[in-house]
Amino acid sequence: MLQRLIDQFCRLLSIVMVAALFLMVVMVFGNVVLRYGFNSGITMSEELSRWLFVWMTFLGALVALRQHAHLGTDTLVSRLPVLGKKICLGLSHLLMLYLCWLMLVGSWKQTIINSGTTSAVMEASMGYFYATGVFFSAFAMLFILNDLYRLLTGKLAESELIGITESEDEVPHGEAEADAAIPLTAPATRK
Repeated sequence: MLQRLIDQFCRLLSIVMVAALFLMVVMVFGNVVLRYGFNSGITMSEELSRWLFVWMTFLGALVALRQHAHLGTDTLVSRLPVLGKKICLGLSHLLMLYLCWLMLVGSWKQTIINSGTTSAVMEASMGYFYATGVFFSAFAMLFILNDLYRLLTGKLAESELIGITESEDEVPHGEAEADAAIPLTAPATRK
């Protein structure tokens, strides 16, 4: 039930990201056309686009965290026995929780400090800008705690013990060495 709820929340975040990207493209392109074509522009276009970009980045990081799509390497962990993989995954989750806590505290302080400050053009509270860190770190902690709970209760499959997912473009182990032996250029011919 919780997994399905988290997945639906991530789908909602994806829809919000698409809407933010669409608004950014429309505002920036429209502003370029207005400036070069009509020597005018929409004043708040740049600032609002910047805010949308920051929010979109943090929302995308949440979705990537849920899908285990961040960059990583499994060179060491993939060679460990199952218990070693569990220990490494648990330690990495604890470290991520600590980092999210630091980000939550720092972002909260920045949100409070800047809540009375307004942005230059839109005159909106800068607290909304810094709230991206609060939003991200709070939900990231929930996602990580959920994964840690699944690890501790044994609900994770062995394939999920490595914290990164393989991309579809990756070459399986062993084939990369075979490909390295194939020359990249055609052999030179004699005249």
